[in-house]
Amino acid sequence: MSFSIDEVNFIVYRYLQESGFHHSAYTFGIESHISQSNINGALVPPAALLNILQKGLLYTEAEITIGENGTETRLTESLSLIDAVTPDAVANRQNAHNAQKQAIKEPSSGGEQNGVDVCIKTDTTPTTCTTAPTPTGIPTPTAVPETMDVDQSIEIPASKATVLSGHESEVFICAWNPSTDLLASGSGDSTARIWDMSDNPTTTPNQLVLRHCIQKGGTEVPSNKDVTSLDWNCDGNLLATGSYDGYARIWATDGTLASTLGQHKGPIFALKWNKRGNYILSAGVDKTTIIWDAASGQCTQQFSFHSAPALDVDWQTNNSFASCSTDQCIHVCRLHADKPIKSFQGHTNEVNAIKWDPQGQLLASCSDDKTLKIWSMKQDTCVHDLEAHSKEIYTIKWSPTGPGTQNPNMNLILASASFDSTVRLWDVDRGVCIHTLTKHTEPVYSVAFSPDGKFLASGSFDKCVHIWSTQTGSLVHSYKGTGGIFEVCWNSRGTKVGASASDGNVFVLDLRKL
Repeated sequence: MSFSIDEVNFIVYRYLQESGFHHSAYTFGIESHISQSNINGALVPPAALLNILQKGLLYTEAEITIGENGTETRLTESLSLIDAVTPDAVANRQNAHNAQKQAIKEPSSGGEQNGVDVCIKTDTTPTTCTTAPTPTGIPTPTAVPETMDVDQSIEIPASKATVLSGHESEVFICAWNPSTDLLASGSGDSTARIWDMSDNPTTTPNQLVLRHCIQKGGTEVPSNKDVTSLDWNCDGNLLATGSYDGYARIWATDGTLASTLGQHKGPIFALKWNKRGNYILSAGVDKTTIIWDAASGQCTQQFSFHSAPALDVDWQTNNSFASCSTDQCIHVCRLHADKPIKSFQGHTNEVNAIKWDPQGQLLASCSDDKTLKIWSMKQDTCVHDLEAHSKEIYTIKWSPTGPGTQNPNMNLILASASFDSTVRLWDVDRGVCIHTLTKHTEPVYSVAFSPDGKFLASGSFDKCVHIWSTQTGSLVHSYKGTGGIFEVCWNSRGTKVGASASDGNVFVLDLRKL
């Protein structure tokens, strides 16, 4: 096998993404100029790097074990990845193998004497026949049990889910329209799609394909870049998307492209409308955040306060916002202010996500340092430093409850999702974990509260969507799809849960049917 440097870079980049190292993938992609290659990511299968490494090991083993006359004897121990690329190790294994073949040809008590394919067996060595090896040091997906350890009564059968097929690559994100049952999804196939999930059981859901194109040679061609973020405006009549091609775009609900927003120099990682719907906020690998005028599509202000890629943003008010970065810092900025109005430092690794509480008083942040921190504009140090997860915390969400919300009689809680396969629910007033949700068996990438705050949906790379009671922490419903779950979301009435998956599918669970 021979590969160009662009192909090697892209395969390594995809491996980093699939292993959950998204920010490392972003950085590697920029430094290796993947955006300048002509590789169509939709054609590269999952686990491509692992497959190539496994084949390489098999070929190396074959060279050692197969003689000039075509006969073969089995290795008593599979090659490790390091052995396979170390000339001395390969030579030593070849010499040992030749000695082994010579011993087999001579009469002995324990092996076949015909000089052909054998398995060696002694009193201390179990029978070993070569199978496809797993490269040493390369993590492989954990096997997911065929049946989950949950009551059969809460498992949602496949017949109760609507599977939406059409994307040609991973679907990283999905979001419901706030006014109607339109579900938007964004994928690695350089498209976003709008699915009409209105109640009409006699027809297949309609889909609009929003193709993300760039100008090349005077014509529009597919960007071949991932759609990484999307968000509906408050009225539900416009959808904003952010892409690896460095552009944000605004679309109408009929699929018409309304504006293209081009100011970032590199991939966009996050994008949000403000509540009023007049501004869009974006964060990118170019270390900047930008406020865009939604009506004109022009950059209103660009903020360059981070020293590394900006990973997430969230509006505090219609004119102020917080941003976080791989530089471990959090900045609170305001439109027309030439410097941050507040900065928070305390994390010891990159900050993956930030979220303001419903009243905009407390800011939650989560990090690869395995901590969850709560900040207030009234002080410089964190209000709470919550340490309970054993691995990186990928995302966080506040419940739509407490003072100033539509559910004022329920306590405000915070959910955190981690690569340790758990979700935790926190009482932020007391700074304590009230429930640990442990049914997932792989990293949890997404959590979402129902509009009434009574339920929480979680999605994991174990292919499962779980729905939990926020009061008791008990598992209420569970559905297993066909791919790892990147995102889960509720419609505005709390009757449907949407999810996007690594196998290119989007699916919808209608909870009224359960």
